[in-house]
Amino acid sequence: MFFCFQNSEMQAPSKIGDRSTSDVVVRLRTQDGRDDWLYCHSHILIEKCKYFADRLSDNWPTCQIIDSRNCVEVYCQESDFDHHVNVLRLLYVATDGLLNDMWHGVRNALGILQVAVDLGCPQIVTACVSYLEAVPWEEGEEEEIIRIIPNMGAEAEPILARLQPVNPSAILGIFLSAIRFATSSPSSSMADLKSSAQEQLEYMITEDDDAPILTADDEIKSEVKQCVKRLFSRFNNILEALLSEHEESISEEEKMQLFQSHLLDLSWACQILSKMEIMREFVSSWVDASDKIIKATEQSSRTTEIVEIKLKVIEVAAKVLEAIGYGTVILPIAKRLHLVKLWLPFARVTRPLIDSATTDDEGTMTFKPDGELWQSLESTFVSMILALPSGDQAEILTEWLENQHIHYPDLTEAFEVWCFRSKVAKRRLGL
Repeated sequence: MFFCFQNSEMQAPSKIGDRSTSDVVVRLRTQDGRDDWLYCHSHILIEKCKYFADRLSDNWPTCQIIDSRNCVEVYCQESDFDHHVNVLRLLYVATDGLLNDMWHGVRNALGILQVAVDLGCPQIVTACVSYLEAVPWEEGEEEEIIRIIPNMGAEAEPILARLQPVNPSAILGIFLSAIRFATSSPSSSMADLKSSAQEQLEYMITEDDDAPILTADDEIKSEVKQCVKRLFSRFNNILEALLSEHEESISEEEKMQLFQSHLLDLSWACQILSKMEIMREFVSSWVDASDKIIKATEQSSRTTEIVEIKLKVIEVAAKVLEAIGYGTVILPIAKRLHLVKLWLPFARVTRPLIDSATTDDEGTMTFKPDGELWQSLESTFVSMILALPSGDQAEILTEWLENQHIHYPDLTEAFEVWCFRSKVAKRRLGL
């Protein structure tokens, strides 16, 4: 394929590789012994490339002559050989408009750009930067761009525009918009969009190899709490509808679907609140609704549905009880005692149901509860029980020892501590 350049003086097109009109040979050579000769024209090379302008100047002492032609040797790596050839050909393209169609993909354009920068070909650099800045990148291409472009100087910086850090006000704006959408309980047709928003919100505030995108200040915390408060209000309305004996405009099945959907949202919200250390209002709302939540879980007649719902209820309850059991949220004795008496029996009968339903007849997992869920919940119950008055502890432990589900939760640790405390109480307290 020949590329032409119109010489303004000669009014005749010059073609790379045209030996009859060429006055300079560019020898592309590699360490592997490759040596290709490209017949070129000095007026094009000098006008469009600083490297060749210097090499073909009168001040360059090593210019060789080959059958009346100047010769310029260019050494390159084998992997860059084709890119050097392409740059030489692109020097013969007369207009920027034509250049835009010559890149053949991001990786090829990157290779050409590196050679064009090294040789000093500003027209090619500009066109190549414009191309790379505008086109989409695949993941591997993006990593290659990040590796190469930052070392190429200011002329290549526009390529990195899409990767630059965003100013804090823009980050705040997108976070607030996302949290409002993620907690808005949209219709089931937007479930995937909601899940994606929730996933990205959690990613934004999580510290991993990189710092969080934003720090949760008072404004952010206030907005998050308000969003979750509205979510919980809708959840309470669903509870009321499930437990109501009046005729409703929607079916029981639709109510359970809404109940399950809101449980999923509350489970996610609980994680966000925990990361931001603003669990108090959520815990208080869950505590107040606990009796109704447990009653509502028994409404479904479909086994698969009830197992999924009970699993999600247990997951949220475990997070709430953990916040209480380890002192993150402080509640009075009466409420803590009520929660233990309410949720311990629920966990006791729910675990066998979930364990039996998590595998099908072929042993394939149908549900995937957190592997540490039950152990964590058991430890939380032990912690909560041991923080109650000793008489209340005795009542709970007596019921546990007489129950057929004594194996879970295993309250042996609480029993041992209670026995020790009871035996030495008078001596320790000087009674």
